[in-house]
Parts: sequence; structure tokens; C-alpha cells
Amino acid sequence: MKIRKSVKEDIPRVLEIYADARRRMRESGNPTQWGDVWPPDDMIREDCSPEGHGYVIADGERICGVFAFYLGEDETYREIDGAWLNNEPYGAIHRIASDGVARGVLRAAVEWSSRVTNNLRVDTHADNRAMQAALTAAGFRRCGVIRVFPDGVRDDISSERIAFQKIVR
Repeated sequence: MKIRKSVKEDIPRVLEIYADARRRMRESGNPTQWGDVWPPDDMIREDCSPEGHGYVIADGERICGVFAFYLGEDETYREIDGAWLNNEPYGAIHRIASDGVARGVLRAAVEWSSRVTNNLRVDTHADNRAMQAALTAAGFRRCGVIRVFPDGVRDDISSERIAFQKIVR
């Protein structure tokens, strides 16, 4: 799998992948993590801009996964009910999704991100058991609970997410 910065021409495919991921989340008992509209179109367009943080994962010519990667302090992770493994600089993986066909999308994103920094953070919803299992299998450790605002469904509330961290040796 190859990873590259997303560009505006990728937007239709990225929208498809997120729509499919939301459908699969609902079907697997996780209807509220991304609701019907997360991530919003304007965020996807920003991710796919030259200044954005979006990346696509391609299996050959086919885009099969997407994620956002942020290097540096993430406001979302400032407060945690629990404790991070360390307070060293880190990168954060957000909004990761696959097309539901390709295998190894998370692994590819983690391997790519690990070449940028040896300290990674990520979070997921308590109902997203598949992602929790995948993160644990990828070597992440559960560190506690954070709050995100907006919560992905409503702009006027926050919700809890399980926070994970991986230190790459």
C-alpha cells in the first residue's frame, strides 16, 4: 500500500469511503461516533487542500483508505481522564477509515506515521470495538478517556473517546 497527501481530485472517493465507514459503524453497533455527517464536507475539502492534513492509502491505483495526520500538540489531547505514556512530542492519527474491502489500512497508516514520529496518539468511540481491537493489535495502549467537541453528531455537545498511545521503538 502507498500513502500520499490527499488532493482535491480525491474528494469524491474520500467522501465515498467516509459514507461507507459510517454505514458499517451503524451496522456494527456504533451509530453515534460519526453519525450521518462526520467528517463534514468542509473538513474533507480542507484535508485535501495543499495545507491540509489529509492522506489517502492506495492499493495499486485504487484509494482504499483515508486518514488525517497532525504533528504536534493536539488540543483534543490536552486533558485526559487517565495518563498518557509520556509527554514527549507526538503525532495524532484522526478520521481513519477504509473502504471495507482492503485489509491493513490501519497498519499502513501507523507504519507511515511511525516514520514521521516515534510517538503516536489516536482515539475512538467506546462503541467502536473493532477499532479498539485493531489499535491494541497494532501495539497501542489504552491511556484513558478524552472529550471531543464537537462530538461529530452535534456541534453543541462533547462526547467521550477512548485515548490510545503507541511509542515506536
